[in-house]
Amino acid sequence: MRTSIKNSLLFFCLWYCITAAKAQSTSSEFQQPTLSDQKSWSMVLLPDIQNYVKFKRNQPILDIMMNWIVAHQEQMNIKIVLCTGDLVEHDDIINPNRLKMDQTGKQQWEAAARAFAKLDGKIPYITATGNHDYNIFSYTHKPKTTHFPHYFPSDKNSKNQELLRDVTENIYGDPSLENASYEWRSPHGQDFLFLSIEFAPRDTVLSWARSVIDKPTYSTHKVVLLTHSYLNYKNEHIEKEKYDLQDTNYGKSIWKKLVQPSKNIELVFSGHIGAANDIKKHIGFRTDKNAAGKKVNQMTFNAQALGGGHQGSGGDGWLRILEFLPDGKTVKVKTFSPLFALSTSTQHMAWRKESFDEFDMQLE
Repeated sequence: MRTSIKNSLLFFCLWYCITAAKAQSTSSEFQQPTLSDQKSWSMVLLPDIQNYVKFKRNQPILDIMMNWIVAHQEQMNIKIVLCTGDLVEHDDIINPNRLKMDQTGKQQWEAAARAFAKLDGKIPYITATGNHDYNIFSYTHKPKTTHFPHYFPSDKNSKNQELLRDVTENIYGDPSLENASYEWRSPHGQDFLFLSIEFAPRDTVLSWARSVIDKPTYSTHKVVLLTHSYLNYKNEHIEKEKYDLQDTNYGKSIWKKLVQPSKNIELVFSGHIGAANDIKKHIGFRTDKNAAGKKVNQMTFNAQALGGGHQGSGGDGWLRILEFLPDGKTVKVKTFSPLFALSTSTQHMAWRKESFDEFDMQLE
């Protein structure tokens, strides 16, 4: 009997040591994001957040993402945050179908503004407006109006105001951050102009954007364009959408009318696309030459239907970290989830390592 008990104890101790060693090994293999060069600076790209805010249960995941950005601002030298739009699922709904969303339009806008408020006064952020941010799902015979200006006014974030340069009129005829430009100088001394334009921009908006880019003061700036509907998962410029709207431009016409004729647009970011639990249908990437012969890196990044489809987690916390190296040309792109990084049980899932999720871009 004593021998049997002794053997059992030895077996238990051996099992415990092996299990503990495996757990320690798994934990030690995980690495929080770090800069490859301590002189680099980084930008965070957030995908469409609509499926986080439309369910109250998912809103804490968005909080985790924002809290991670603030907590790692210094370590990652995070200088700016971009969001691809679709801040809400439904701009103005007052009686949501609880199977599809349990928050009214007002509650969704409040949740989005509250999440971004974590960055207010700390980090500048720029967000595009997406199709779900407009009333086009309810009143297709009216202009595409939105509550965005009310919840994201120009004075919401003092760090944004420091960079804000130009705005133009929205569909109401009021100046709005739906179409705005921001000037910023990087720690490496490079001048950037960030330009955010509305979903399906009107011709007048594209004309305004061209006039801003063509200003002599921005002739040597690297221009970053942020819009919503631009590339599909086949890496093609989107030609048209299903909405009954007049005076609209999508990816192909935005390229032809604004990006390609420019001399200094070098980066285009967008979101919009996705299919339930299919990573590759949430992303796109291509490069083309603009009128000056400069390479234009065009990236679509989204995650809204990952983690259970459109009624799932909202996107599993995925974001992209873009590290701009001191050489002024190399940008390292990595895809990371602060949500999965929280627990040793899920840290092995916190990085996406496929070639389409982790790669380098080259600026001219």
